[in-house]
Amino acid sequence: MELIARGRDADVFALDESRVLRRYRHDGRQTGLEPRLMAHLTECGYPVPKVYEVTDTGMVLERLTGPTMLEALARHPWRVRDLGRMLGGLLDRLHGLPAPTRLPKQFGATGDDRVLHLDLHPDNVILTGLGPVVIDWSNAGAGDPAADVAMTMVTVGSADVPGLAARLGRGLLLRAIQGGCGTDPTPRVREAVNAKLADPNLTITEAAWLRKRAAA
Repeated sequence: MELIARGRDADVFALDESRVLRRYRHDGRQTGLEPRLMAHLTECGYPVPKVYEVTDTGMVLERLTGPTMLEALARHPWRVRDLGRMLGGLLDRLHGLPAPTRLPKQFGATGDDRVLHLDLHPDNVILTGLGPVVIDWSNAGAGDPAADVAMTMVTVGSADVPGLAARLGRGLLLRAIQGGCGTDPTPRVREAVNAKLADPNLTITEAAWLRKRAAA
């Protein structure tokens, strides 16, 4: 199989022109909730890949054609406002959906829980010919939308991605994301920072940014 993408927790292999295998690197990773949530989101009209099969270590998914939003930003930095607002809009659309009952509660769930992606950043959005599609739902939960927006802001703010800060103006991207989203993340930012600091995949640069933000 051809390796076509490598994330922090999983690898993506091409099976054929229409399907990919997303395989977790850690044995025993639970994938049952993720495909059920994706099926729920598809029924609600939210853009996610089609799930063809679930295995013990991953999923067979629809193969999407198009750049990630991060790749589009790198190639066309003048689109930063439009793409940032698009990402904010995807958060808003998601938070309009009630969470399935089995979705894990996160960040002080209150009973009127919304679906939270909790890792929605430009590298998890594929810009297909039919519009943006959101991938990687392995961290999803149920709870307060402000926590989801805060996680996006903290993830983008701390991301150790070559060229992101210098070429795009990270602050401009962050303002555009928040401008496209109707939820104020401020009440949940400190919790988001602490949650992000617990990520074992952080780089030294990312951890330093987060510690500085936590001390502010």
